[in-house]
Amino acid sequence: MRRREVMLLLGGAMTASHALRAQQKAVPVVGFLSSASPGPSAPLVAAFQQGLNETGYVGGQTVAIEYHWAEGRYDRLPALAGDLMGRKVDVIITGGNPPTLAAKNATSTIPTVFLTGTDPVGDGLIASLARPGGNLTGVSVLNVELMPKRLELLSELVPQVGAIALLVNPNNTNAERIIGDVREAARGKGMQVHVLKASSESGIETAFASLAQLQAGALVVAGDPFFKGRREQLAALASRNLILAIYESREYPEAGGLISYGPSFTEMWRRVGIYAGKILNGAKPADLPVEQPTIIELVVNLKTAEALGLTVPQSILARADEVIE
Repeated sequence: MRRREVMLLLGGAMTASHALRAQQKAVPVVGFLSSASPGPSAPLVAAFQQGLNETGYVGGQTVAIEYHWAEGRYDRLPALAGDLMGRKVDVIITGGNPPTLAAKNATSTIPTVFLTGTDPVGDGLIASLARPGGNLTGVSVLNVELMPKRLELLSELVPQVGAIALLVNPNNTNAERIIGDVREAARGKGMQVHVLKASSESGIETAFASLAQLQAGALVVAGDPFFKGRREQLAALASRNLILAIYESREYPEAGGLISYGPSFTEMWRRVGIYAGKILNGAKPADLPVEQPTIIELVVNLKTAEALGLTVPQSILARADEVIE
């Protein structure tokens, strides 16, 4: 081969290599920050990826996704958020209020799409639902706002109950607000509230062990990513101790829990994925209104109710979006 041909061949290879590197660099990177664990969150991650797909992005192909999981250790979130900053991600996704606050403290420029269970305006995350105004937008699932309604459903299940227990994660930034809202709602019904706190597997075991001494007639499990990741443990403990419990979403009755009242988290995560795709396509978070659920699901596990010796009132069954038998 002549020298000129060799040089042309090498030049072409170098150009192709530069083009490949440029193409690889052009693939956007999404940072996913969650206080939960990857295994129990798999269905929600799949819903998020579906939303991305609907806007033209496929994980591992046209977009790279960096997953950072705190696995119930909320104190790890600031460092995990900082690591995402170092990776120069194009968009940050946050699941829950603590990860959202960690991301907000870490950056005021990188677009962030959150899924939070509280009022993002009241929490100071955004200026307004219609026009967030900064680098954050996303979905608010109204978890805190729905706590009084869950209490009403419990009182409908067991009308004579005089005391209930409330299980909260003390590391959740909304724990005190949830406690206050539930106590106020219970006061209106003449009910006493016993507050139990847990932020670990052993803490959950301890909380259930104390329920028998408290003589609480039912249990409200506050919405929390850590609790959702331990939903099978919670459902099993409630069944073993014959505790009537209500939860934030259908994932709990599907794992053997008694009843849930709340939005579809798979649908909400799909919406988060769509928003992430829109931002990657050029939309600004400040111009994307924060979405809220339009449908609240009531799901009852009739098999669990029978095991607990509970006859679910027809008034609840008639309103249920799904009855698991």
